[in-house]
Amino acid sequence: MSEYDPEDIERLVAAELSGFRPKARGSSSEPIGLHAVDWRRMPDHDARQEWVELRDWVEWFTVRYDVPVSVVPNCWWRHGALVEELSALHVAHLAAFDTSDAGFGAIGWHERLALATPRLSRAGAGCASGHSGTRPRSWTGATDEQEWDAWTSQAHAH
Repeated sequence: MSEYDPEDIERLVAAELSGFRPKARGSSSEPIGLHAVDWRRMPDHDARQEWVELRDWVEWFTVRYDVPVSVVPNCWWRHGALVEELSALHVAHLAAFDTSDAGFGAIGWHERLALATPRLSRAGAGCASGHSGTRPRSWTGATDEQEWDAWTSQAHAH
């Protein structure tokens, strides 16, 4: 026979658990990975801080991983697609090495990097020896508005 009756056991367990606090995930109250940067909708007053943080990370990343200038040229910040790729990698890196990670973040980061490398190469292509301005795509006059209106008047679900 037990020394304690079930009610005593419940009280002892409740007393033990009353001081239990889950382990905090580091000193930051920020969500894992901070935040993804929406360059398209970013207000001008937030731009400088975001650019400075991204530049700091890009400079560290290109040195640490010995990324050639042909992949991430010095004018990377002038190439929209390259900015988007590097920004996404930056956030993925922050999340992968967050203190709350269970140990899989580092390998996940390297898997994502391997997938992103061909896109990085295409996005900054042609600027290894100085910035080569590209002519951005324009939609001005590209769409026949009457055809568009006719097309969008139906769902085209079939």
